[in-house]
Amino acid sequence: MGAKGEETRARLVRATRALMEAQGYSGTGLNQVLAESGAPRGSLYFHFPAGKDQLVGQALAEAGREVGELIGSLSGSPAGMVRDLLDTLGDRMEQSGYTKGCPLATVALEVSASNEPLRRLCADAYADWQRALAELLVREGRDPAGADASAGTVLALLEGALLLARVQRSRTPLDRAARAAELLLA
Repeated sequence: MGAKGEETRARLVRATRALMEAQGYSGTGLNQVLAESGAPRGSLYFHFPAGKDQLVGQALAEAGREVGELIGSLSGSPAGMVRDLLDTLGDRMEQSGYTKGCPLATVALEVSASNEPLRRLCADAYADWQRALAELLVREGRDPAGADASAGTVLALLEGALLLARVQRSRTPLDRAARAAELLLA
């Protein structure tokens, strides 16, 4: 595939990511993805012959990798790393007018009981994030079992805070989560 084809494919995935995060799986139609991306209809089925689920799967996988890389890039104290992660995601949420939060959560909640391949993709991304958080904690001197348990708790805290912040249109839940992470990770 040439550079033009790769750019068209990337535009389709970017548009899908943005729309799915804000509107969910059912709220996002392929016509809307095409309009948002500026891609011709034929390109959609050329790049994603299996249709919407294949496109959404690619968008979720890319979003999952992006957050995993963000987690892996953090440094400092464990509590400081969690605060930095919450600040980064909070800035992103605020800049979007609270239409964005966790890039997986909107779709994950919607498809978890009805679409096994997409549910599995979300579960795998969350597991990768937990592993990345645990690796940061191990790097900072925690034992692996304790690090994994703490990472799971931090991930749950982070996801809940993002949901509450989005619903309340306020960073207050993120600030509270950061303070709770400080206590947990002290």
